[in-house]
Amino acid sequence: MSEFVIAIDGGGTSCRAALADRHGNVLGRGKRGSANIFTASDAIGENIVMAAREALHDAGLDALDLSGIPAYLGLAGINVGERQRALARALPFADTQFVHDGLIALQGALGDNDGVMAILGTGSAYVARSGGKLRNVGGWGFAIGDQGSGAVLGRTLLQQTLLAHDGIREHTPLSRAVMAHFQNNPEAMVEFAQQNARPADYGSFAPMVFEYDDQGDPLAGRILRDTVRDITETLDTVVFEGCERLCLLGGLGALYAGRLEPRHQAILKEPLADALGGAVQLALRAFPPAMEGEVRR
Repeated sequence: MSEFVIAIDGGGTSCRAALADRHGNVLGRGKRGSANIFTASDAIGENIVMAAREALHDAGLDALDLSGIPAYLGLAGINVGERQRALARALPFADTQFVHDGLIALQGALGDNDGVMAILGTGSAYVARSGGKLRNVGGWGFAIGDQGSGAVLGRTLLQQTLLAHDGIREHTPLSRAVMAHFQNNPEAMVEFAQQNARPADYGSFAPMVFEYDDQGDPLAGRILRDTVRDITETLDTVVFEGCERLCLLGGLGALYAGRLEPRHQAILKEPLADALGGAVQLALRAFPPAMEGEVRR
């Protein structure tokens, strides 16, 4: 068994890799494009391998062969479908274990403590741990889920902008800014959506909603009120009695924090580590070093 492990945090926007030794020391890191399981499997595999090789390079260990190192992968969307089997066959690692990215985020945020973790990034997912028992909510993907995510937020913004263009809603500075992004051509916006726009592409518009909400834009305010309501309903479902720790992860987590209900803000805590740190912890448990004299098969 290798003296190293590779940990992967694969989300809708980026795939991050860490090479760690058996003491949990991260020796090198790498980063590439999306590793959401709903992306074409060849693209996911390429991003995972390139991120892992970049981590080896960062550690000054380019000569190491990935086929001799086990990998623990937390990937967005891995809880849906059977695509992971094809992906596992395409990856070169000595051993490969997959989990949903919510699990590595939970471990990173809470360590072994009880509490609730919410990923609010390109996608969204929630995991609670109470008395050692896990509960997963959400994480169903952009097409029919991911409420509160950047992808859904961005898509809603484009939808509302088109309604304003058609005169159904009033234009606001935010909707006009979106129109200007598409050269004031609604057909360009539709073409963007029809030309296989990815969740991360929609998510790139999400920061505008928060920016214009801070300026009092009524469209931004309306979108965020609806979105925060969805997040609140979900948190009320997963926050268990006596819960003392709620951690928000993902690129939008900090932006949502001040907009949550007081009952949820009261238990907000800073994450102990990020999702990649959680993946390293779990990788060391998943691939323990062989005992002296033990032969692994």
